[in-house]
Amino acid sequence: MTLIDTRTPNPKSFISGSTGDWEIVIGMEVHAQVTSESKLFSGSSTQFGNPPNANVSFVDAAMPGMLPVINEECVRQAVRTGLGLKAQINKRSVFDRKNYFYPDLPQGYQISQFKDPIVGEGKILLDMGEDGEIEIGIERLHLEQDAGKSIHDQHPNMSFVDLNRSGVALMEIVSKPDLRSSEEAKTYLSKLRTILRYLGTCDGNMEQGSMRADVNVSVRRPGGEFGTRCEIKNVNSVRFAGQAIEYEARRQIDILEDGGKIDQETRLFDPKLGETRSMRSKEEAHDYRYFPDPDLLPLEFDQAFIDALADKLPELPDEKRARFIADYGVSAYDAMVLTLDREAADFYETTVKFGGKARDGKQVVNLIMGDLSAYANTQQVTFAETHVTPSQIAGIADLIADGTISTKIAKDVLALILTEEKAADPAELVERRGLKQVTDLGAIEAIIDEIIAANPDQVAKVLAKPTMIGWFVGQAMKASGGKANPQALNELMKKKLGIE
Repeated sequence: MTLIDTRTPNPKSFISGSTGDWEIVIGMEVHAQVTSESKLFSGSSTQFGNPPNANVSFVDAAMPGMLPVINEECVRQAVRTGLGLKAQINKRSVFDRKNYFYPDLPQGYQISQFKDPIVGEGKILLDMGEDGEIEIGIERLHLEQDAGKSIHDQHPNMSFVDLNRSGVALMEIVSKPDLRSSEEAKTYLSKLRTILRYLGTCDGNMEQGSMRADVNVSVRRPGGEFGTRCEIKNVNSVRFAGQAIEYEARRQIDILEDGGKIDQETRLFDPKLGETRSMRSKEEAHDYRYFPDPDLLPLEFDQAFIDALADKLPELPDEKRARFIADYGVSAYDAMVLTLDREAADFYETTVKFGGKARDGKQVVNLIMGDLSAYANTQQVTFAETHVTPSQIAGIADLIADGTISTKIAKDVLALILTEEKAADPAELVERRGLKQVTDLGAIEAIIDEIIAANPDQVAKVLAKPTMIGWFVGQAMKASGGKANPQALNELMKKKLGIE
């Protein structure tokens, strides 16, 4: 395969060395476990967490005479993923045997796809903040079966093999070498995981091994020829991917600046030490002796099959983000954060439109992505598991909108619902707890007069420097228990102090 450079060098991503600047070139091979109840070529369960070797059929164990039978649902999921990646869907693809020996690979070969994959070229768009949006090319997506798992820590002088994963369907999604920094690589992994979760084709649980990445890293002089790459195998978190890239790039730069050369090899990342280490020399395609699997006919389907799947695709993150900006007036950043998680996006939209009433989209964002999100992260739970409902958030937003409570009181109301009053209706809670905002100008004026009278020195300072009025506002809000209407308070305070 000929590598083509599609990116203009960005000095912000360069790494300084003792002999000048260097540029990282990164490509990703992501293995995503297909969401399916059974394996790619057998009816065995794919249930995670079952006892060792509980999910193994004669096909998975490569017993003599056992023949693979393609799982149509896995084919559908691969096509749906290709459509979500705006990729070319190939109506004819071929399964090949990829030959290598490993104890947890019972057949002595892996059924994969080589020259004729089910999905061709596609793309993913990444929002890189100040650097704008960048396009990362997808080279291909192919279906293949997973290997089993060797276990080396259960016995002092024996290893065990668990074949539960043997034959599980994987989508290998191969990017073009378009990534140029660890931040871009992390954003790419996160975005790809989000797309897969929206589509429902992979759960994206990297900690369970259902999504993992092989990260190809090389360095070069900015805009120069591609360097020799090293592959960092089986990285199982977005954070580790970033750390592995940073370490590997620096390692390669140090070698090159000392006059050495990079050996093409496969490496592993040790998260405890924060470094990569050599695993084996990197194989080439001819080392695997690919040839078409004689037990499987070419996989063929028509355009009607593709169209039927395309018609039922959900709204994907990029489209949802654009609609949130247009329909609800949220910022590009807020829309991006909301749509990273489909559950959060659905929760937000249900809240904004709850009861058929249109609400301030920005105000709802602040409630959800502020204290509610912080609480969910602290407790390590999902939005659903906080027990707060869209109707409750909508109720709080309505109380802010009609002036019943301030945004500060709203935080207190949400905190009560999260902890003490999980089933409470916000309006009833505010009434019962006496949390209504004070809008009586006479009551606010009395608070202001008392504070001004008690602090003549501060009055002199404010008259000399009007920007210090914030101190008085803070004291008045404190005296009112946070219930004073902020706008009325500010206007009265300025009038009392003679500040325009």
